[in-house]
Amino acid sequence: MNSQLALPQRKRLELVRREWLLAASIATSVVFYLFSDAIFGLLSNHLWLSAIFTWLFSIVLGCALSVVRHADHLAERLGEPYGTLILTLAITSIEVMAITAVMRHGENNPTLVRDTLFAVVMIILNGMVGLSLLVGGWRRHEQHHNLQGANAYLGVIVPLATLSMIMPNFTHPTNGPPYSTVQQTVLAFISVGLYGVFLTLQTGRHKGFFIDDAGEATGGHIKTAEGPLWLPIILLVAYMALVVFLVEHLAAPVDYFIETLHAPAALGGVIMAVLVATPEAISAVRASVANHLQRSVNIFLGSVLSTIGLTVPAMLVISHLTGHHVVLGLERTDTVMLVLTLALSIITFASGRTHLMQGAVHLVLFVAYVLLIFEV
Repeated sequence: MNSQLALPQRKRLELVRREWLLAASIATSVVFYLFSDAIFGLLSNHLWLSAIFTWLFSIVLGCALSVVRHADHLAERLGEPYGTLILTLAITSIEVMAITAVMRHGENNPTLVRDTLFAVVMIILNGMVGLSLLVGGWRRHEQHHNLQGANAYLGVIVPLATLSMIMPNFTHPTNGPPYSTVQQTVLAFISVGLYGVFLTLQTGRHKGFFIDDAGEATGGHIKTAEGPLWLPIILLVAYMALVVFLVEHLAAPVDYFIETLHAPAALGGVIMAVLVATPEAISAVRASVANHLQRSVNIFLGSVLSTIGLTVPAMLVISHLTGHHVVLGLERTDTVMLVLTLALSIITFASGRTHLMQGAVHLVLFVAYVLLIFEV
């Protein structure tokens, strides 16, 4: 009887240890709710600015990692297509909330959505892919993935990326307006529609495209202990609420970096992209090291597709509701980098096998992207 009573207590203690970040995030939220004016009033001190930014960014990133972790647990428990939808909506929600918070704070930054979208593509398709293939190729001669699955991803990513980030520069004369309201509406419907068709393919009749020859599952989730379904739901909602609150405060130091210290405007997009890409980057690299390249392919190509297919329409709607102007077309150098990255990705995944050299080339493009951010 005593052992039966002690078991729930041990589980509760284990839960408290595992979710210590929840307490730290709540404490941080209370501090910034009560003393935000005093804290942000000292941002002119660069050391204080760096400390506040690091503190907030670390907590928000930790909450984002926890959101993905609990969404992953729910995905495993509920199965497809609900699992894929939960994971996708969790990541997209974090990205939309982060962009909206920074966009509404301080001066209007019409290029923030574009910069974040481009940063996500560069970080994932060059940084994440490069690191995964480099580490995996270093440990093994070659790694294999399902060619049909990669082609399905890229077959949607390429047109959506072109319509979202390149085509706006060619629809009007120089210095003219970007996409009109009608064109933005059409783009939103196209993006959501194509993503919906892809999701149907991925979770339905062509599910085998996203499984390797060894039978590796699409999601590749790590099995978790059985437990009440309500617990990960409550924790997921709690961490999401903390992300919403804390990212509003993170916008203050980010804006100070860009507007007062005159840092590159694209830096705001990079910061938002890191919050979104890091949780999946960790999973993708771990999968590649464990020789589950198909899992990595599903993670990084799926991340790019959901960002373009869902985040862009969501931000277009929010821009109309809030009255914040949005510019989607890339600058000249960024356009070249995007075209080069998409072309290289097609070549990389064209054979169903990857090796060390491909990872090195993707990383070189990522380094070039970072250097171009700080060009004068």
